Amino acid sequence: MTFTNFEEYDDPILYDKENEGYLSELPFLLNWASKTEGTIIDLACGTGRLTIPLAKSGYKLLGIDIHKGMLKEAEKKSSNLGLKIDWVEQDCTKLSLPITSSLIYSVGNSFQHFLTNDAQDAFLTSVYKHLDIDGVFIFGTRFPSVEELLQPSTEEYWKSYTDTETLNRVNVYTLSTYDSLNQVQHYTTIRRYKAQDDEVVEEKRTNISLRYVFPREMERILFLHGFEIINVYKDWNESSVTNDSYEMIYVCKKRKPL
Repeated sequence: MTFTNFEEYDDPILYDKENEGYLSELPFLLNWASKTEGTIIDLACGTGRLTIPLAKSGYKLLGIDIHKGMLKEAEKKSSNLGLKIDWVEQDCTKLSLPITSSLIYSVGNSFQHFLTNDAQDAFLTSVYKHLDIDGVFIFGTRFPSVEELLQPSTEEYWKSYTDTETLNRVNVYTLSTYDSLNQVQHYTTIRRYKAQDDEVVEEKRTNISLRYVFPREMERILFLHGFEIINVYKDWNESSVTNDSYEMIYVCKKRKPL
């Protein structure tokens, strides 16, 4: 993840308004957490969307993120709840932690923020270094379907919600272009805030770029970095991957060095 790809995370409060209630990964992670001992590591943890619920369930968590503002909000929330979570500001491609773990995870399709081969390699090398032998690494990434990659370049409606502070209706739209050579989708997210009379009172635009990896490509990358794929799912309900999948959820195990 580069510092130029942060616009979508520069407002942690807005991020939580739009994402904090999304917890579809939690039952899946709780199941794996119940099979592990010691500290669980949440990479690219953001504001603690999953870190905090896991800690509330009694597990010891270490949250890592490169974004100071997101971590500050995460620490504030966990402190208010009386939870002991270690929050660490580090680049996930250059992890230097005093511990290893039997369970490391990264959710929210964070893998897509590593836009180059070198960045992906560095990230997976960091994970491998901090994972116990036979430890489990879980992560998700969007499935590179035709529908996902070949979206029209025109403005597309995505979703709506009500801002809990202003009570304004927020309509969210996206613009996207796909760079086939680099397998990177460039997104602009447009948020239009509407008052009670339906008048647009504010508009915010943020940009983000996301790398897509194809299934056979991912198999090769993970194998070369010392991981054995245990399972791949299309969602956090453990459904099988199909051609119309939206995500690929990988459950990997660290192989012993040859």
